Amino acid sequence: MKKQTKSILIVGIILIVAAAFLYPRWDKRKSNSAPPPTVQSNAGLPVDVVEMKRGNLKNELQVTGTILPNEVVDLRPEVSGLVRKISFSEGQYVSKGTPLLYLNDDELQAQYQKLEYTQKLFESQENRQKQLLAREAISQEEYDIVLNQYNTTLSDLKLVEAQIQKTVVRAPFNGILGLRMVSEGSVIGTGDVIVTVVNMDPIKIEFSIPERYANLVKLGSPVYFSSESSPEEVEGTVYAYEPQIDAATRTLKLRAQSSNKEGKFLPGMFVKIRFVLDEINDALMVPSESVIPELQGYKVFVVDAEQKAQERKVEIGTRTESEVQILSGLEEGDLVLATGVLQARTGTALEVTKIN
Repeated sequence: MKKQTKSILIVGIILIVAAAFLYPRWDKRKSNSAPPPTVQSNAGLPVDVVEMKRGNLKNELQVTGTILPNEVVDLRPEVSGLVRKISFSEGQYVSKGTPLLYLNDDELQAQYQKLEYTQKLFESQENRQKQLLAREAISQEEYDIVLNQYNTTLSDLKLVEAQIQKTVVRAPFNGILGLRMVSEGSVIGTGDVIVTVVNMDPIKIEFSIPERYANLVKLGSPVYFSSESSPEEVEGTVYAYEPQIDAATRTLKLRAQSSNKEGKFLPGMFVKIRFVLDEINDALMVPSESVIPELQGYKVFVVDAEQKAQERKVEIGTRTESEVQILSGLEEGDLVLATGVLQARTGTALEVTKIN
């Protein structure tokens, strides 16, 4: 038992000596593998900037609209009757006054012929009575009766002539005819549509804008529009607008006009519109994200000569979809922060990565 205890003590002493010998080497290796201390960087805040330049500002709205014809009418007869003749083809171009349809006018022609004979009779009687009156062979009253009969017959002739003219349906203006709705031999009334006549040159473009832009609308303002079938933009001109705001939509309705000689645009087409509200030739513009609103107005950050951020109070003007006009507070050539605006403070060191 004593011999076993003695062996255990010897082994323990050997282990203690070995540990004491190896520990300095392990500690030295651990210290050599430790990471180097962190070095503080002196680099500034990386930012993109915009150089102030004066340029042309177009205050535009992107809206949608509809193509309208210059003139359009569903042609109907003024009187009822039997269709005697149709003198047009579907899709035909016609000039104003061209006869398109004839109704049966036999009865009216007979009445007109009868009145012509009566008119000739009263005309001769009136001439004889006038001669007799000049010789005082008849009284003034007798002459007046004959004269009245003559004038009444003339009025009846004009009335029947007007009714005959109504039996001929004519084109009310230059245009293209649509599809025919009646046939020869049919009896039609004043409510029946014969054909549609459309004038498509020029065309009208109808669209609406929000009420906050109503005061910027001017007659003669340009609009640029395109359709799915004709993506190339075409220019038009505003010629009229409603004198009141639509209370339901809070918008103002406008109409523009444009040439359509090639017939690219058809009535009813949906179009995309760029409406130019205003144009300024000498404007300073900054990105919308550069402008910081405050209680007392607006501010931006610029880069000074020491590459540090400096705060500038600015007065803004027109806003577009991506930019803001600067009326005062900046000069041409100033470098305005476009990124890092929220991180910047007055005196912050900057590292300009991009100049636009």
